[in-house]
Amino acid sequence: MIKNDLYDLADTVQMKKPHACQTNDWEILRLGADIRLKCMGCGRVVMMPRAEFNRKVKKVLTKANDPVNKKKEQYLPKDQIMRPNIG
Repeated sequence: MIKNDLYDLADTVQMKKPHACQTNDWEILRLGADIRLKCMGCGRVVMMPRAEFNRKVKKVLTKANDPVNKKKEQYLPKDQIMRPNIG
């Protein structure tokens, strides 16, 4: 388990157990009470409560807009992630 302030939007994290496509890498697409993640292997998008995410996350692999991420097929740059228009 890692602390809440160590990850941010568009970071790539490693989970404790692999996805069905045998990939442990996930990109964070939404932060809040629920966290939306996208599998970096198959592109599947899932949502889970923050408490469950904090239990299942192992470590942060790369931070947002890291050049390493751009090589991955399913990566979406931070400026292209949709944000709600509040205000």
